[in-house]
Amino acid sequence: MNPADLPLLSASALRAAYRRGDVNPVDVARALIAHIAAWEPHIHALYAYDADTLLAQAQASAARWQAGQPLGALDGVPVTVKDNIATRGTPVPLGCAALPLQPAVQDAPPAARLREAGALLVAKTTMPDLGMLSSGLSSFHTLSRNPWDLRQTPGGSSAGAAAAAAAGYGPLHLGTDIGGSIRLPAGWCGVVGFKPSAGRVPIHPPYTGRVAGPITRCVADAALAMATLSLPDVRDPTRLPPQDINWGDLDASPGAQPAVDLRGKRIGLLANAGWGLPVQPEVAAAVQAAALRLQAAGAAVEVLAPFTTRAMVDGLDRFWRLRAWLELQGLPAEARQRVLPYIHDWAAPAAGYSGEQVFHGQAQMAALRDAAAAASEACDFIVSPTSPVPAFAAELASPLHDPARPFEHIAFTLPWNMGEQPAISLPCGMTASGLPIGLHISGRRHDDLGVLRLARAWEILRPPLPDWPLPPRQPTLPTGPAPA
Repeated sequence: MNPADLPLLSASALRAAYRRGDVNPVDVARALIAHIAAWEPHIHALYAYDADTLLAQAQASAARWQAGQPLGALDGVPVTVKDNIATRGTPVPLGCAALPLQPAVQDAPPAARLREAGALLVAKTTMPDLGMLSSGLSSFHTLSRNPWDLRQTPGGSSAGAAAAAAAGYGPLHLGTDIGGSIRLPAGWCGVVGFKPSAGRVPIHPPYTGRVAGPITRCVADAALAMATLSLPDVRDPTRLPPQDINWGDLDASPGAQPAVDLRGKRIGLLANAGWGLPVQPEVAAAVQAAALRLQAAGAAVEVLAPFTTRAMVDGLDRFWRLRAWLELQGLPAEARQRVLPYIHDWAAPAAGYSGEQVFHGQAQMAALRDAAAAASEACDFIVSPTSPVPAFAAELASPLHDPARPFEHIAFTLPWNMGEQPAISLPCGMTASGLPIGLHISGRRHDDLGVLRLARAWEILRPPLPDWPLPPRQPTLPTGPAPA
């Protein structure tokens, strides 16, 4: 094996290689350091990266493997962790230059589980200001870019995590999702992004719709990560009770190509969300082709009518604007000016909201939850585009870059945060210009393993995808000032 290929191995392949003694975590760490050096000046995916610390972790892991005493299933497996998930000793700026850089006192629950399992915490990953944009636009981090096309965004708010996955910074990357922040960047970067059921992965602090989950290159690695991430932590009062889930039971072995039999599965095709940006033709065609392949494998596929409304998202928008406005008002005046102008412009109308408007907005979040729950009960799974459009220019906050219309691209991802159902994005094709198209699969609440199984079935059924992008040789693109 070419040592340069070690960072590109799956987590399962790394575990097997460590067990056999073919390679050790130090070999992998050294190869990963060289790989990051080739990519990072172009995509700017990482925060708080230190090669010496990574090597020290790898040496400790190698000693454990040599002694036959690995800590857990992820011992020696490289992992990145999103900026907003606290890791002991590292500041948590939330992508925003206005916040003080105070080192975190302890690991947040997902990071704690990874560290306990022996994973190599490579670095934190970038995110936009306060996690409120679907791009890598940040007043703190250098602008992140998409490895498939450096002119385009990796998406957000798990911007660096998805870019790192597509660039091959190891097999596992931890993101968070409150309206699509794992799945949208996964779709735009051509990787797998899994949003578990709410409470499945303990998180702190919890918030309505907020979850942590893995971003990977294959479904099997996402399932492997879930076995560790879903372990209990009392710091999350919204956590689900521990369940004995066989996360590795995906009904197909990684790399195998058995026939897939989906007979008895009822799948709804949501081609039109009912609001938001229209689905671009290339995206619609790729998702329609995916539905036909699932149908050919035995699933009963039927088109679903839209079940969410403009009133629901407008109400939610008002509630979130007020939340952001209050956070901004809590900052010192000088610090507040460091926040991206886009965030200020989005939050500003909330200063004039009445209590009635905000209460109605929260009620619409509940209506969105109820609509998602009802749609989920009508069939076993729902497939749709992850996003109505492919990746857009890296310098923009969203496809429209309009703070008056901030959520027009999240109509297919948002319902499952409010409804608390598991959902996943994985590749289903490419545009003519070479940008990934994401297929979105959601399931009934708590059927996390069912969603992963259908996603694995799709990996087997789908047409071949292009090779992963390679580090570019041309000069890096300018980071430039953020647009207003």
